[in-house]
Amino acid sequence: MVNKEHLDQNSEPVEEAGVENSSETQKKSVKLIDSKERKRIQKLIQPSLLPNAVRVKAGTLLFVDTDQPEAVVPVAEDEPMPSIEEPAESEEEDEAELEFDFSGLNKLQLVELIEETVQDSDVLKIKNKVAAIKVNFLRLNKEDIEREMEQFINDGGERESYTHSDDPLEVRFKAAFNIFKENKAKYNEALDRQKEENLAQKKEILEKLRVLIESEETLKETYDNFRALQDQWKAVGQVPQTEVSNLWNNYHFLVEKFFDKVKINRELRDLDLKKNLEAKIELCEKVEELFLEKSVTKSFKLLQKYHEEWKEIGPVVASKKDEIWDRFKSATDKINEMRREHYSKLQAEQEANYEAKLALCVKAEEIAAEQIGSMGAWQKKSAEMSDLLKVWKSTGAVPKKRSDEVWTRFKSAMDSFFNSKKEFFSTMKDQQIENYNRKIQLCVEAEALAETKNWRKGTEEIKRLQEEWKTVGPVPKRHSDKIWKRFRAACDNFFNLKNEFFTSLKGQETDNLAKKKALIEEIKNYEIKKDRAENLEAVKAFQRAWVEIGFVSGKQKDAIQNEYRKAVDAIFDKMKISENELSTSEYREMISGIKDDYRLKAERTGLTNRIAKLREEIQVLENNIGFFSFSKQSELLKAEYQKKIDSAKNNLKVLEAKLKILNEQ
Repeated sequence: MVNKEHLDQNSEPVEEAGVENSSETQKKSVKLIDSKERKRIQKLIQPSLLPNAVRVKAGTLLFVDTDQPEAVVPVAEDEPMPSIEEPAESEEEDEAELEFDFSGLNKLQLVELIEETVQDSDVLKIKNKVAAIKVNFLRLNKEDIEREMEQFINDGGERESYTHSDDPLEVRFKAAFNIFKENKAKYNEALDRQKEENLAQKKEILEKLRVLIESEETLKETYDNFRALQDQWKAVGQVPQTEVSNLWNNYHFLVEKFFDKVKINRELRDLDLKKNLEAKIELCEKVEELFLEKSVTKSFKLLQKYHEEWKEIGPVVASKKDEIWDRFKSATDKINEMRREHYSKLQAEQEANYEAKLALCVKAEEIAAEQIGSMGAWQKKSAEMSDLLKVWKSTGAVPKKRSDEVWTRFKSAMDSFFNSKKEFFSTMKDQQIENYNRKIQLCVEAEALAETKNWRKGTEEIKRLQEEWKTVGPVPKRHSDKIWKRFRAACDNFFNLKNEFFTSLKGQETDNLAKKKALIEEIKNYEIKKDRAENLEAVKAFQRAWVEIGFVSGKQKDAIQNEYRKAVDAIFDKMKISENELSTSEYREMISGIKDDYRLKAERTGLTNRIAKLREEIQVLENNIGFFSFSKQSELLKAEYQKKIDSAKNNLKVLEAKLKILNEQ
């Protein structure tokens, strides 16, 4: 073969072996040889061949025997390879997540897992596992950063001023991942060196083939040496991608020239064709076994490997050529189709998630657009927005090309809402400070009542202070809990002093202790009746009698109370009374012992608020269920929400029963 510039007028086109039959490919692959090169090639062919009969076309060397002018014998045929679809950029990452489901692990568990995994230096063995760990860790870390930034903004910071510092888990993760990256870099360097060594080996084999073609050895020796070189060629691994095509073309060209030279006798040739057929049948079977492979990535990589092996196998008998080729191509097409279906299904799920997240965007935008004028309303809407975010996080992935778009839209709605909330609370800051100062004054007045001896007037005054406290608006959040505890402590201290004063006047501790011991014995001796209602009434009577007996000295109080509680519990155990009934029964006992109107009123207010809050929670949970899409993952989350709703409703019944008891009291 020579360059075009050295051609003479007798040059004729010769198409390279291993080229597909498309017209475009042929135009690019046609080479020319001059008359000298043609004569040199012809000398390598047995003298019985016609000098002008040499021609290589589409990978097939044809020659005509002078004794049989019409005989055309195909040698070293090369079929076009079926196409293998290239994977999309994100498919291997998606496949890694499907192969290793780490979605249930937290950041610490993921860090510990990657630290353990990277101890194995086999990059190919662990790369999918590391990829899955990385995807899940970065997703959780992104959520943490967003929450951190949101809190920073809610605390008065500006978005532009926010900076994130790696937490200890991020530092550990990056250190472990860097170990993997270093091992991967070393692996790639070693692989590149090996490819260069393989390239040198294959070039050496090509040179040996050239020498063999020009040797004068016997047919048997030549053929044995040729097969040995072929085995060596197949045993050599990968070479640099830029050299693959050139090596392949040179190898096949020399193989064609060898067959042309030795003109293998038909019997030996048939044996070679038979072995090639068996090898290609085995490859077909291997490809067909990939139908059962669960991992799409693994089946695709094996398919590529089998295609490379197919290229290394020589021609088969002409009568089986199309049959075996069609089988191999059909299996390849089937793998490609299965792969398309897999990613089509994955894409459909992601599209459904995209539609669900669009609906969440619309809802978030509606909340952000509402005009809100009270702190309570802002808290309620904030809870709704937080619930939307929880549903968002529970919804699966969307197509990557739309991920940033839909997240930006949802986050913009959230940012708009919380910015408006920030402005609202900012305008209320001065009012809250004024309220705080007034509540401090109320605390001082309530604390001063501890010195009074006029219990009637003090009770009226403490009630007045409590009513005024309710009319004072909210205070800064950082002071709210502390100031309330101070006021509540002052009120409780007053009533405790009052109760101690009046209790000390009775002087009946010894008598009360004897009565309570007698009552405990009566409770212990009570025989359970068949009528459940009768048993309950008996227990209520015991409880009322216990409360009516009165105070017992501090030394005996806890012991006698525990003994009483055990006796009552024993009756309940025998009755196997339900948890709700037990709770309301105990509550009735507790309420009956409260004689102070203020404490009863405070208890009623507390119950009313808890009932209202619980009803709101139930309503929010029931509304959130409507956001879930119909998928296996959403059904599991929906069931969890329903469990919460049922529990909340049960608690609501208990609270309502207690409120009813309190109203009766």
